[in-house]
Amino acid sequence: MANSLRLVAAQAEKPPGVVASAAYAGGRRLADIAVEEAGEWSRKPGHVVWIGLHEPGLDLLRRLQQEFGLHELAIEDALKAHQRPKLEQYGEAFFIVARTAQMLDGRIAFGETHLFVGQGYVVSVRHGASTSYTPVRERCEAAPKALSEGEDFILYAILDFIVDNYMPVIETIQAEVEEIEDSVLGANPLQDQMTRIYQLRRDLLRLRNAAAPLVEVCRRLEQPGLPGVDAAMQPLFRDVSDHIRRVQEEIESLREVLAFAFETSLMTGQAQQTEITRRLAAWAAILAVPTAVAGIYGMNFDILPELHWRYGYPFVMLMIATVCGWLYWRFRRDRWL
Repeated sequence: MANSLRLVAAQAEKPPGVVASAAYAGGRRLADIAVEEAGEWSRKPGHVVWIGLHEPGLDLLRRLQQEFGLHELAIEDALKAHQRPKLEQYGEAFFIVARTAQMLDGRIAFGETHLFVGQGYVVSVRHGASTSYTPVRERCEAAPKALSEGEDFILYAILDFIVDNYMPVIETIQAEVEEIEDSVLGANPLQDQMTRIYQLRRDLLRLRNAAAPLVEVCRRLEQPGLPGVDAAMQPLFRDVSDHIRRVQEEIESLREVLAFAFETSLMTGQAQQTEITRRLAAWAAILAVPTAVAGIYGMNFDILPELHWRYGYPFVMLMIATVCGWLYWRFRRDRWL
């Protein structure tokens, strides 16, 4: 009875940074627990503790370090964001860093998830732009048989959720890329459009750099001998690897399309500049005829041929009109005008 009252009080006084903290046995949620009791619950046979944190402070991480015996280097990494995706093994436990991504105001916003996994516990630490893992927890609790596999299934569920959330980002960019493809040949390439193409290519490169290292992480999880990962779970991590490779293929495809769109925009702009230059050159050639004639007969000499000829003016005007008309016809025929 005292234990129950203590658990209720712990739930009501959830410390800042703790999103959820619960103990499970046989795939069933037993109770919400306090951080100070997490180590005791994790050491019970058949039990697993799943704690979710969002941008915790050093004090909270130190308390978890005491409860689970977490490595000092892993604590330092979890406190600071901007870590490269990786898997580090510390004795019978390991530490995983994964990058998350979501669309915010037309740009890809990146966050990080740090995972402490050991015998009887999983601790997830979210930093930056990251979707809450509450849906993951709800799906796992709705499948107690799968959740009874323990910490390795929880790890799989979180990694699979992170990788699956890459696809909505790619689909959003893909829809915009299709619009760019449709417009790049139909209108003058605008500076804003060129800037947007460059931004998308740069964001896709960052997304590729975030996703690609997870292939190596999952490859290590697939291999036998990693503590806490059962052989039955290895095909699931292989499935996550397949999803990551699909994400990589989509990213490379979109980057190629954007590269073609960028090149097409440049070529379209150059072609339009060439067209304008040709038109200007054609009109300059036509206007050069009356300019030359006017320049010759505008010289200040008293004696010029045809200067006092009765039909001189009509002849010169007819000659100018004829030459200009012939030049206009030639330029039109050659599609310079």
